[in-house]
Amino acid sequence: MRLLYVTDGRSPISRNWIQYFVKRGDEVFLASTFACDLDFAAHGMEFIPVAFSGTKKPGTNWRFQPRRRRGWNIALQVAWRTRLRQWFGPLTIPLAARKLRAYLKQVKPDLVHAMRIPYEGMLASAASDGFPLVVSVWGNDFTLHAPSTPMMMSFTRRVLRTVTALHTDCERDLKLARQWGFRQDRPAILAPGNGGIRRESFHPPIKPVDEPVVIQPRGIRAYVRNESFFQAIPLVLAGRPEARFVCASMAEEPEAVKWVKELQIERAVELLPAFPHAAMGDWFRKAQILVSPAIHDGTPNSLLEGMACGCFPIVGDIESIREWIVHGRNGLLVDPDDSNSMAEAMLLAMERTDLRRDAAGLNANLIATRAEYRETMARVTDFYQDVVNSSDCSGEARS
Repeated sequence: MRLLYVTDGRSPISRNWIQYFVKRGDEVFLASTFACDLDFAAHGMEFIPVAFSGTKKPGTNWRFQPRRRRGWNIALQVAWRTRLRQWFGPLTIPLAARKLRAYLKQVKPDLVHAMRIPYEGMLASAASDGFPLVVSVWGNDFTLHAPSTPMMMSFTRRVLRTVTALHTDCERDLKLARQWGFRQDRPAILAPGNGGIRRESFHPPIKPVDEPVVIQPRGIRAYVRNESFFQAIPLVLAGRPEARFVCASMAEEPEAVKWVKELQIERAVELLPAFPHAAMGDWFRKAQILVSPAIHDGTPNSLLEGMACGCFPIVGDIESIREWIVHGRNGLLVDPDDSNSMAEAMLLAMERTDLRRDAAGLNANLIATRAEYRETMARVTDFYQDVVNSSDCSGEARS
């Protein structure tokens, strides 16, 4: 197949998909909305900034790049940056679509895949000119971004009305897509957002972790309740003073440093520096427990990766998460805004060796049956081919 991805080329999630088809021998092209360098042989790449993504410096580490912001609340700054993009980002789509349309005419792909709705799906929908278009839904596309402004509502509806096929990582998002205009007669695939778990990087430790170590892998995000998480730490230490906490990609985050100092938990907390995505497996294997205190999510890739490494999940009680976690069986569901319930869950998980052991077995089976990378991407390949064949039969334009 001749494939064109419209995505953030820095993203390990996107690269998981792209590299699979490059290695399979397909002709793969990339329209990256962020400047990036490639460490694999795509057939071509074009940088097409949208929603002010051109203001970002080139880089390959994506979410693992540290942010050196100073002087005011980081979570507030992230939230305001998100709001500004929601209000003004759609205004940049027509100009970006003109550039993408020219690249489409040059590449002439069999299929275009935009790897989230804002703003790549919006861009591809405006430029696709009849090429078969698959759009992926990311965890907060519907719950955070779509209803945020009138223009985001309008552009989201346009994407869902015009898309040829849809990829979601949870049943909830397929249901929401129907509500936003995705037609019942159009194909959809349910698959992990990152294409599945690579077991060479994400696998259990040789023996279970005995030490009470907690990992928070989400970093600083506007929809992750980090303040509640840090406030829970002294409550855990009161019962288990030997407990340790590691926080991904927070080493140079002023807000995280401030919380640690104010709560006087320096001895128990390690704020990790930036590092490549594949190295996350090593950190998961050092932890007993994974905490993900998000209020917006689909199926977090970090949750599946931690489960594959044997971590016991403590996660926000969200509809999409309940598709994977049964409270009290293979994890615990908590109110992300309630530090007391979060602390109680961590203490329970530390005390209950049997609960962690049973959950690890259940989660290993879930990953093997629902989220293994090669099997998932083989299903995606068949899905792509069906979309291409159906588009050929329906006579959709491709010129």
